Amino acid sequence: MTDSEDRAQQADVTRRMLCFLNAPVAAYCRLRGVLPAPGAVRVAIRAGDQAHTQDFLYEIPNGTVAPYSIPGLLRTVLTGPQLYSSSDVGEVMGMTLLRLRPQEITPDPDPDPEPEQGRVLAVVHARAGADGDANPFLVGFLMHGRGLLRLYVHRRDGAGIVGADIRLTETPATGLIASLPVLVEKSSIDGRPWTTRTATSLPI
Repeated sequence: MTDSEDRAQQADVTRRMLCFLNAPVAAYCRLRGVLPAPGAVRVAIRAGDQAHTQDFLYEIPNGTVAPYSIPGLLRTVLTGPQLYSSSDVGEVMGMTLLRLRPQEITPDPDPDPEPEQGRVLAVVHARAGADGDANPFLVGFLMHGRGLLRLYVHRRDGAGIVGADIRLTETPATGLIASLPVLVEKSSIDGRPWTTRTATSLPI
């Protein structure tokens, strides 16, 4: 990966981990931060109860796992026994550094809903971050159906609020997300006017 690709992935992971500031990553495991590293991203976790805690820094090489899968990867590591070679263990900033090898980690056999939630977070962040507070475009969202995210958006022409259904995939098309304001301003999509329905299906 190039330097710019590394930075993009590190920023993506940082955004996806923000929701864990308000909820544990796993039982008795709280997010402390996300740090950049050469060719990798490091996730700081405080494990234990209030009386007995220890800080860990999990290093994940860039390009080895999709950013939206990193929360699930961390839960697998935090909830099951893992073996580390001496070369994969160190200390950084007073935290125990553990270098993960995602290709060698056996995933949790239970279905993991986090990839879909991670993609929802990415879409909502991408759209909400592009709007100004004075006249926002995105005013709500709802996960519904199987792999569908409905974005409630405000039309600039005064026609009110409409819902646009986004079909979530593993790699959401950021270009389409960015162009949503233009799409919903059109009088119709695929020949069907907005006035006859409250939502349109936009596969991405």
